Amino acid sequence: MPPATDSPADVRLDPATRTTTHLGHIFHIAGTPTVQEAAAALVEIPDGALTVDDRGRIVYCGPRRTRPAGPARTERVVDHGDAFLLPGFVDTHIHYPQTYSTDAYGGGQLLEWLTACIFPAEARLADPAFARQIARDFTARRIAAGTTAALVFGSAFAVAQHALFTETRAAGLRIVSGRGIQTVGPDSAAPLLTSDADAIAMATDEIDEWHCADSGDPTTARLQTAIIPRFALSVTADTLARLGDLYAEVRPRGVYVHTHLNENNRPGDGEIDSVRKLFGVADYLDTYDGKFLPGSAIGGESLLGRRTVMAHAVHCSDTELTRMAATGTSIAHCPVSQLFLGSGTMPWRRTVDAGVTIAAGTDVGAGDEWLIPRVLSDAFKVHLSEPGFASVALHPGELLFTGTLAGARALDMEERFGNFDAGKDADFLVVEPDRWPALAAALRYGIRADDPTAARDQTLFTLLLGLREPAITEVYVAGRRVQPPD
Repeated sequence: MPPATDSPADVRLDPATRTTTHLGHIFHIAGTPTVQEAAAALVEIPDGALTVDDRGRIVYCGPRRTRPAGPARTERVVDHGDAFLLPGFVDTHIHYPQTYSTDAYGGGQLLEWLTACIFPAEARLADPAFARQIARDFTARRIAAGTTAALVFGSAFAVAQHALFTETRAAGLRIVSGRGIQTVGPDSAAPLLTSDADAIAMATDEIDEWHCADSGDPTTARLQTAIIPRFALSVTADTLARLGDLYAEVRPRGVYVHTHLNENNRPGDGEIDSVRKLFGVADYLDTYDGKFLPGSAIGGESLLGRRTVMAHAVHCSDTELTRMAATGTSIAHCPVSQLFLGSGTMPWRRTVDAGVTIAAGTDVGAGDEWLIPRVLSDAFKVHLSEPGFASVALHPGELLFTGTLAGARALDMEERFGNFDAGKDADFLVVEPDRWPALAAALRYGIRADDPTAARDQTLFTLLLGLREPAITEVYVAGRRVQPPD
């Protein structure tokens, strides 16, 4: 793709259009690049202007000296001084019922941690009062972390999902969520389990009530729903068959699918070996691809597609990666969580070369960080540490892409947000480094190369890896500032 450029300087506005122009130091990934092209698509505008119309859409992103100023009576200018303006972060895998479960000690890896810590924690959301509290806190934490769009693993309980969607709608954030479906599990998961019939009925009711409830149109809605089986070990072949039938019915409405894949490969009794033994399949992905009968025989409809996101995908076979790429299925990459649970490292080069979209996910609460840049920081470290020729030093543009535009692409909403291209919704953050002195000092006094491009990259790298929540002072979705719940 050609090198990224600023918005054209000859943009003209309708004199009647009311606009707000935000002035600041802009970074974003322009256009529609692949992750390999993200470095070339990186745009920095130190004296930047982001102009937003009264519908919340971007009409200009470029140098402030060439911005298309309208009549004074129709233009409002907000000067953020030395602050940075970044696209809103997109979290493609986070667990709402685990809001209070970060750093939960389970004494083992994934399956032990789920049994000892997570299933009991998620059972508490059956209480309506507790559900309202956790929904408020979850929403507030999202805003503090600058997460404007999120794919959210939901609660097993309708009352808790109602609270989540209600708080999200009031705040004005973007969400895709669905109740967590479990029809089998250990004793500690008993409060979360339903029959197959109830699982389908509850998922259908949630879709009917909440999918595009705000606008009625999946191309404009901020509230959308997903079919979310927790993972293959939490459902049966019959459950998967019924979920496939349900998805075939609601797929045209823009409903999503979200689940876990190939997270833990402990030999014998880990997640992947347990799935293969239980279903008799060649690959874990087969269980979600309608091939969940012994020998990977077809038993129902596939759950894969452009609006399907698989969390983790740490230990995929080449066949699985090829199939995900062919169907447009994306990966939510969660290196913080993978470190916390000892799950290993998703091979970056091999996964990228397969053509699968990789977006960032916090995986709260196995991930103990809410901030997407903390995920990007760990991604840089783990992939630099991959053995031999698999090692890669991710470019700062690739990191920013993974935390913003790639997330919008994984959610099949790239035409709506993810960068500052004209015509998109203005989802953005105001970052004031002085609110986090360590970040401010690193930006002010850190060594910079003489080459302007290298210096730009060093500045963005410092900004992303040094960013903490206190420095995120304002969060906007579609041009409107969002506030945490009272």
